[in-house]
Amino acid sequence: MEPAYKYIMMNDRIVIREMEIQCRIGVPEEERAEPQALRVTIEMDVDTAPSAKTDSIEQTVDYFLVYQRVHALSAARPRKLIETLAEEISQMVLGEFQVKTVSVQIDKFILPNTRAVSVEIQRRQN
Repeated sequence: MEPAYKYIMMNDRIVIREMEIQCRIGVPEEERAEPQALRVTIEMDVDTAPSAKTDSIEQTVDYFLVYQRVHALSAARPRKLIETLAEEISQMVLGEFQVKTVSVQIDKFILPNTRAVSVEIQRRQN
Protein backbone atom coordinates (compact mmCIF):
# COMPACT_ATOMS: atom_id res chain seq x y z
CA MET A 1 0.00 0.00 0.00
CA GLU A 2 1.46 3.36 -1.03
CA PRO A 3 1.44 6.12 1.59
CA ALA A 4 -1.02 8.95 1.07
CA TYR A 5 1.84 11.42 1.05
CA LYS A 6 5.10 11.76 -0.86
CA TYR A 7 8.34 12.08 0.98
CA ILE A 8 11.95 12.88 0.22
CA MET A 9 14.49 10.23 1.15
CA MET A 10 16.94 11.42 3.76
CA ASN A 11 19.79 9.50 5.29
CA ASP A 12 18.51 6.53 7.26
CA ARG A 13 20.89 5.32 9.90
CA ILE A 14 21.37 2.21 12.00
CA VAL A 15 23.48 2.84 15.10
CA ILE A 16 25.15 0.37 17.43
CA ARG A 17 25.97 2.58 20.40
CA GLU A 18 28.79 1.94 22.88
CA MET A 19 29.31 -1.76 22.22
CA GLU A 20 31.86 -3.09 24.70
CA ILE A 21 34.61 -5.20 23.17
CA GLN A 22 37.79 -6.77 24.47
CA CYS A 23 40.98 -6.12 22.54
CA ARG A 24 44.73 -6.37 23.01
CA ILE A 25 45.66 -2.83 22.07
CA GLY A 26 48.31 -0.27 22.99
CA VAL A 27 51.67 1.03 21.92
CA PRO A 28 53.74 -0.53 24.72
CA GLU A 29 53.96 -4.30 24.63
CA GLU A 30 52.93 -4.47 28.30
CA GLU A 31 49.65 -2.73 27.44
CA ARG A 32 48.88 -5.38 24.80
CA ALA A 33 49.66 -8.27 27.19
CA GLU A 34 46.04 -8.50 28.42
CA PRO A 35 42.80 -7.63 26.67
CA GLN A 36 41.25 -4.35 27.70
CA ALA A 37 37.73 -3.03 27.36
CA LEU A 38 36.97 -0.56 24.59
CA ARG A 39 33.64 0.95 23.58
CA VAL A 40 32.72 1.10 19.91
CA THR A 41 29.91 3.08 18.32
CA ILE A 42 29.08 2.33 14.69
CA GLU A 43 26.75 4.51 12.62
CA MET A 44 25.72 3.05 9.27
CA ASP A 45 23.90 5.05 6.60
CA VAL A 46 21.49 2.68 4.89
CA ASP A 47 18.25 2.77 2.97
CA THR A 48 15.70 1.31 5.39
CA ALA A 49 12.69 1.82 3.10
CA PRO A 50 12.83 -1.65 1.43
CA SER A 51 13.02 -3.51 4.76
CA ALA A 52 10.39 -1.30 6.36
CA LYS A 53 8.06 -2.02 3.48
CA THR A 54 8.54 -5.81 3.58
CA ASP A 55 9.41 -6.26 7.28
CA SER A 56 12.33 -8.40 6.09
CA ILE A 57 15.75 -8.47 7.72
CA GLU A 58 17.26 -9.66 4.43
CA GLN A 59 16.71 -6.15 3.01
CA THR A 60 18.51 -4.27 5.75
CA VAL A 61 21.69 -4.44 7.81
CA ASP A 62 21.56 -7.23 10.38
CA TYR A 63 23.04 -5.32 13.29
CA PHE A 64 23.47 -8.50 15.34
CA LEU A 65 25.71 -9.87 12.60
CA VAL A 66 27.68 -6.57 12.58
CA TYR A 67 28.03 -6.90 16.36
CA GLN A 68 29.36 -10.47 16.03
CA ARG A 69 31.80 -9.52 13.26
CA VAL A 70 33.20 -6.57 15.25
CA HIS A 71 33.81 -8.83 18.25
CA ALA A 72 35.56 -11.43 16.09
CA LEU A 73 37.65 -8.81 14.29
CA SER A 74 38.76 -7.06 17.46
CA ALA A 75 39.82 -10.35 19.07
CA ALA A 76 41.65 -11.62 15.97
CA ARG A 77 45.02 -10.03 16.71
CA PRO A 78 46.78 -7.40 18.82
CA ARG A 79 47.11 -3.82 17.53
CA LYS A 80 49.01 -0.79 18.68
CA LEU A 81 46.53 1.91 17.66
CA ILE A 82 42.78 2.39 18.01
CA GLU A 83 43.03 4.17 14.65
CA THR A 84 44.00 0.83 13.09
CA LEU A 85 41.07 -0.98 14.66
CA ALA A 86 38.65 1.77 13.58
CA GLU A 87 39.87 1.52 9.99
CA GLU A 88 39.58 -2.29 10.00
CA ILE A 89 36.03 -2.12 11.37
CA SER A 90 34.97 0.47 8.79
CA GLN A 91 36.40 -1.58 5.91
CA MET A 92 34.72 -4.75 7.18
CA VAL A 93 31.32 -3.03 7.45
CA LEU A 94 31.61 -1.47 4.00
CA GLY A 95 32.80 -4.73 2.46
CA GLU A 96 30.27 -7.09 4.03
CA PHE A 97 27.08 -5.07 4.46
CA GLN A 98 24.85 -2.89 2.27
CA VAL A 99 26.03 0.38 3.81
CA LYS A 100 26.54 3.74 2.07
CA THR A 101 28.75 5.28 4.74
CA VAL A 102 30.00 4.15 8.11
CA SER A 103 31.25 6.10 11.10
CA VAL A 104 33.25 4.29 13.75
CA GLN A 105 34.09 5.77 17.14
CA ILE A 106 36.30 3.90 19.57
CA ASP A 107 36.68 4.98 23.19
CA LYS A 108 39.70 3.80 25.15
CA PHE A 109 39.99 4.20 28.91
CA ILE A 110 43.68 4.70 29.49
CA LEU A 111 44.46 8.20 30.78
CA PRO A 112 43.98 9.03 34.46
CA ASN A 113 41.32 11.64 35.34
CA THR A 114 39.90 11.37 31.82
CA ARG A 115 36.61 9.77 30.78
CA ALA A 116 38.05 8.40 27.54
CA VAL A 117 40.37 8.91 24.61
CA SER A 118 38.47 8.55 21.33
CA VAL A 119 39.08 8.25 17.65
CA GLU A 120 36.26 8.73 15.17
CA ILE A 121 36.45 8.05 11.45
CA GLN A 122 33.95 8.12 8.61
CA ARG A 123 34.27 6.14 5.39
CA ARG A 124 31.98 5.71 2.39
CA GLN A 125 31.59 3.48 -0.62
CA ASN A 126 33.38 4.68 -3.76
